[in-house]
Amino acid sequence: MRLDKFLCEMNLGTRSQVKDYVRQGHVTVNGLPEKAAERKIDINHDLVCFQGRLLSYRQYVYYMLNKPIGVVSATRDNHTETVVDLLGTGHRADIFPVGRLDKDTEGFLLLTNDGELAHRLLAPGRHVDKVYQVKVAHPLSSQDVTCLEQGVDIGEETYTLPARVEVVDRDQILLTIQEGRFHQVKRMLQAVDNQVMALKRVSFGGLVLDPGLEPGAYRELTPGEVELLQKAGSKKG
Repeated sequence: MRLDKFLCEMNLGTRSQVKDYVRQGHVTVNGLPEKAAERKIDINHDLVCFQGRLLSYRQYVYYMLNKPIGVVSATRDNHTETVVDLLGTGHRADIFPVGRLDKDTEGFLLLTNDGELAHRLLAPGRHVDKVYQVKVAHPLSSQDVTCLEQGVDIGEETYTLPARVEVVDRDQILLTIQEGRFHQVKRMLQAVDNQVMALKRVSFGGLVLDPGLEPGAYRELTPGEVELLQKAGSKKG
């Protein structure tokens, strides 16, 4: 990998900025100052330091974010704070949200730079579980539950896939779906003459939202959690 590309992926600046850092002597490779930004390095063996700080390269990173209400699921927005903004200034520049949660929806959102895994997790044929805690306007009848679990008409060519419904109390359910259609949960409840009053995703791909994460907080996934997502993304049918 070129040294300047490596430095950019470490989020040290733009390509022109990191080239300036190299020319100014801020970067060493294997203990020696390096002035050639185009130099090829071995990311598995060469030791690269910026201003004396060793830079440890990882190809992929994975974060569990508890998305707060009012933040948009995007990498950048001209008017509103994004989920990537919540990571602060030290994050890698290639991180993006896997799928999206509506602006007024909170809960589990995966952030990563692993495009292949993201594609598999979002592919309709993988049937990856997404569990939502839903506050409803009024209690669901047994018939409503049956309709949701069989699939409902939300105004598209096909009905929704069968869902799973767990009634928690009079105004709260846990709804498990395996699709990601536009405003799907809200439209599903409208299909049974109800309304979503509050919506929170509490699980994705078998991972449960960490109860220790306050809205807006995030943490890296453990290797075991990443493996669980890999398995979820490999499932077919």
